[in-house]
Amino acid sequence: MKVPAPMYLGIAVLIFATSNSVTKKIVEIGQNHAIDGRNPISLCNVLFVGNICALGLMTLIFHQDWQPQTLKALTGKDWISLTITGILSGAIAPALIFQALGQTNITNIVLIGRIEPILTLVLGVWLLGSRVNSWASAGALVSLAGVIVTAFLGSSGPMMTMAGFQIGIGEICVAIAAIIGSIATVVGKLQLQSIPLGIFTIYRNILGTVIFFLLANLLYGPNHFAEVLSPFLWQWMIIYAAVIVVLGQLCWLAGLKNATSTELNLASLFNPIAAIVMGYLILGEAPTLAQYLGGSLLFVGIVLGFIGNLYEAKINRQLVDLNPRDAMETAIGFRGV
Repeated sequence: MKVPAPMYLGIAVLIFATSNSVTKKIVEIGQNHAIDGRNPISLCNVLFVGNICALGLMTLIFHQDWQPQTLKALTGKDWISLTITGILSGAIAPALIFQALGQTNITNIVLIGRIEPILTLVLGVWLLGSRVNSWASAGALVSLAGVIVTAFLGSSGPMMTMAGFQIGIGEICVAIAAIIGSIATVVGKLQLQSIPLGIFTIYRNILGTVIFFLLANLLYGPNHFAEVLSPFLWQWMIIYAAVIVVLGQLCWLAGLKNATSTELNLASLFNPIAAIVMGYLILGEAPTLAQYLGGSLLFVGIVLGFIGNLYEAKINRQLVDLNPRDAMETAIGFRGV
């Protein structure tokens, strides 16, 4: 039985919703098991070693995709595209999120990160020619208002002044990572039409890990990874990689391949509610007034997006029952004489 794309997306959203809280929690655990005053489960070690563990698991799952004939079928344009998205989504975006984890709380990261599904919806219309109904558009706009409220009223940690407003460094990192993520999602949907999933995931993982390691050494020095071989670190990272990195990414990519832009938007919009709940349950972080206001607007956006998704599904069912000419005329909103 074929598993529907929304189910894959739903599982991925639940996993991703717990990821930041789990990451922050195991970093706290590492602080209680310091080695020579250094935390073996630092944020950089989590990203670096977690990616290595994920690479091993992905290789076991997807090694058959790396056949010589399959690799030869990829064009130079495919490899360039994979390289660009690998650097952006595999190294830079995760590094920004991990930087934000040390600067602000989980709820701010979650709410401001909702820029990503909004931009994904816009880019899907622009680059993929996706049709988006007015309900989904209204939901995206209301959600954007929620992000703005959270960013400018609920910032924490070090601040920067922008056009008279103050916004935290952590919030800026999250916003940039969200923009990168939205671009990578749309480009990835295009890439998966011609590039096998195994090549897509493994190449992105390898490239992202190498680039991140080089950047971290350049910015922080070689001693930054001094505890990277700690058994305590690796036992946590194997579990982290299997669930958070591998299972989450596989479900998301499997759903991404066949999902509509509206389904992607709806799945992503459900993430903040689950993530905020997990932040409270795992870390005990209660939302502030600004976060309640921003979260309320995001919830309204979710409801509008859900209505839009139901409307789109109804239209699609009606098109199936029409003859080809009527279906075309209904789809483009024009009927000939």
